[in-house]
Amino acid sequence: MNGGKVKIGVVGVGHLGRLHAMQLKQVPEAELLGIYDADPQRAATVGTEFSIPVFGEFAPLLEQVEALSIVTPTVTHYDFGRAALEAGKHVFIEKPLTATLEQADELIRLGREQQRKIQIGHIERFNPAIMALEPLEINPLFIEAHRMANFNPRGTDVAVVLDLMIHDIDLILSFVKSPVKTLDASGMSVISPTEDIANCRITFENGCVANVTASRISARKMRKMRFFQRNAYISVDFLEGISEIYYTGQPDFQPAPGSLAFSLGQIESGLDKREIRYTRIDKADINPLRYELQRFCRAILEDTVPPVTAEEGRRALLIAQHILKSIDEHTQLVKKHWQIR
Repeated sequence: MNGGKVKIGVVGVGHLGRLHAMQLKQVPEAELLGIYDADPQRAATVGTEFSIPVFGEFAPLLEQVEALSIVTPTVTHYDFGRAALEAGKHVFIEKPLTATLEQADELIRLGREQQRKIQIGHIERFNPAIMALEPLEINPLFIEAHRMANFNPRGTDVAVVLDLMIHDIDLILSFVKSPVKTLDASGMSVISPTEDIANCRITFENGCVANVTASRISARKMRKMRFFQRNAYISVDFLEGISEIYYTGQPDFQPAPGSLAFSLGQIESGLDKREIRYTRIDKADINPLRYELQRFCRAILEDTVPPVTAEEGRRALLIAQHILKSIDEHTQLVKKHWQIR
């Protein structure tokens, strides 16, 4: 360590990797030693933009750092992650963790063997709207999630399930403390070689049901999640960074000073009168990417568990793979139906 700073490098400085480099320059616990990209011109451009040393090859960068931020295409996550862990380096890996579960298992094994930290870049865990929910007890019976994006060729190397839906899969699994019982999914490719739109219904053993939709061919952007639980309805807007709560009875949290909160009136249910209240909560002044990278560096410096572990990344990948399998099975049934007709 260097004065309480983690010596770190970034591998892959495309759109998201460039943002990693930019934010790491502003993380107090990080000392960004350099970047590497398979495209030397792109690396040179980012290096000049942020005054960061550029490495022409991966190996010299790996020798210099204590930790690595891997922001490359999913198919290369395993190779870079394995090389870093075998060299005794901590790794931050953008989602999804790897292309296959077998690769994820091997990285987890190496992390434990080398006693190195692995954090997965499920950035929505650090969205202000989600972090604002920390004081609440979330016990949903039904969840509805919509993640819609305009088409962008970037990210189409994987299906929309691994590109966008996996964000919501990870969040739902973090809130629902119960194993998945069943799931059923459908989806289709419209523009890219892999699925561009997908919908999945997940049923958990505790009875909770989650309906999840993701699209990267939407006319307008939307990133929302809604939780329905006893005496409460919680709406999360990831784009706006706010959460709204409608509830009856006494809440199990105290709204922060200055939060918008008021009564919507009373309703009668038999002999009971129930007051409906509304609260809007947010957690301002948080840059999700910077904060998750800062938490990664703190986990290294303080020898604590990263906020999103490799095991959690594998869990999200596992469900995503099951969804893709279900989509494929549904697609084959549809094709068979139309062939018969």
